[in-house]
Amino acid sequence: MNILGIGGILHDAAASVIRDGELVAAIEQRKLTRAEHPGELPLAAIEECLRIARVTPADVHAVSVARPWMTGSEERIHLELRERFPRARMLVVDHQLAHAASAYYASPFEEATVLTMDRLGDFRCGARWHGHGNQLSVDRELYYPDSLGDVYGRVTRLLGFQPHADEHKVQWLSTYGQPLYVGAFRELLGGGDRVAAGSEPHWPTVRRDYLDTQSAGGSFHPRFLEELGIAAGSLSEQQKRDIAASLQQALSETVIAMAGDAKNLCLAGGVAFNVLLVEALERSGRFTGVFAQPAAGNAGTALGAALHAWHALDPGATRVPFPTLCLGPEFPSEEIKQVLENCKLNFRYLLTTENLMQAAIQELNDCKIVAWMQGRMEFGPRALGNRSILASPLNPYSSENLNVYIKHREPFRKFAASVPVEDASEYFDVGANARFLATAGRVRPQYREKFEHAILGDDIARVHTVSAADNPLFHRLLKAQGAATGLPVLFNTSFNLFQDPLVCMPRDAVRSFYSSGIDSLFVGYFQFTK
Repeated sequence: MNILGIGGILHDAAASVIRDGELVAAIEQRKLTRAEHPGELPLAAIEECLRIARVTPADVHAVSVARPWMTGSEERIHLELRERFPRARMLVVDHQLAHAASAYYASPFEEATVLTMDRLGDFRCGARWHGHGNQLSVDRELYYPDSLGDVYGRVTRLLGFQPHADEHKVQWLSTYGQPLYVGAFRELLGGGDRVAAGSEPHWPTVRRDYLDTQSAGGSFHPRFLEELGIAAGSLSEQQKRDIAASLQQALSETVIAMAGDAKNLCLAGGVAFNVLLVEALERSGRFTGVFAQPAAGNAGTALGAALHAWHALDPGATRVPFPTLCLGPEFPSEEIKQVLENCKLNFRYLLTTENLMQAAIQELNDCKIVAWMQGRMEFGPRALGNRSILASPLNPYSSENLNVYIKHREPFRKFAASVPVEDASEYFDVGANARFLATAGRVRPQYREKFEHAILGDDIARVHTVSAADNPLFHRLLKAQGAATGLPVLFNTSFNLFQDPLVCMPRDAVRSFYSSGIDSLFVGYFQFTK
């Protein structure tokens, strides 16, 4: 059975394909087209997924579409899908159900509580589900305006960032503050001291009198600012840090309370992108296991739509494995060479994998910043070693070069530390979700100095554990780095610039390389230097 999943039509559109019980492709539209057109079918992503899967439109048995997808007339999209896939059965999946399916069916658990939390989707902004075997059932729903995502967006604006875009900045800023205002945020979320005490099940009920409901921009009412004891527009940097820390703590307490008596916990929806939340859940001691869907946002509903259809059409079907997020296109040497020659570029071709390793390690240990484009593109916003910008932790200028001259971002936003999974415990204390960069870890005391450029407040670091099974080439590079320096760790940030999506094609990589301060670029076995 071949299933096409489509999600995020109104924002972050994506497609995925399950072929005969295997997840073989998943791609966001914007990574292919470098632009987004809300309300349109992600045709480029659909076509590329089918090409990778070696499936024709006539071979598609089911098309499963996650809501919301209406920007006018639903009939237009429905008729277009019917025309393109004449033999396929059509399924429409509720937004929160698509999130839940993407988390539970991709998890390693046979039974779990699933929390889906985002800003808004089909009026609901969250739900709690029970997953058992191949079944998902909703237990409790969260309706807008009682939205954790909306509250986080309002704080993002309060701190001077762009809501619906810069929420990740708030979580990183929080590591430098103290939760001095956590009581006010507990009250805002409707739980007060009950949330902190965990004395009874809690479900968020946002206090509307604390919000400016007349503002289209999503602001707070002066009453809430008075509760905080601050004045809008005149926040000091330390106040911003403390507000962010207070929000982060209240969020973690609330989500733990929402989970109730869960043993295994799965997360999806935009709030699940919050890696400090995931770390807090892992460290709480409340759960046997935690799984955060690494493509947690709207694009991930394409996965959920396909996984839901797989089990809805065959309730007894075996669960679809979730071994990797590297589900996008890859490019053979001949195709890369053609692009490079068309761009009239000088390059060096490395004949063997050993040559590739030696060349990359030499650049890294000469304090060079290296762009690394190999294999299949990752699905989701995080670079897992196939579309990455890399630096050595031993490079004293790595932080300045990466943040100031290449990524052009604030100094409190740190890059990840990629490490072989078998070596990770030597350097970091980190949970299982580090496999997909979906959690944070703690640097062990004896390595604080070596990793100082990647450390956030309280010894927190973004950690990416890499196995030979997940990514054999990147794992080999980390091992080569260890053999050369005694430290099998590389700093890793996503290969993209200027708020662009992750690079996808060789031409994207070349353009980003020559538009930045990156020193060396490896695309397959081709090397460029400046």
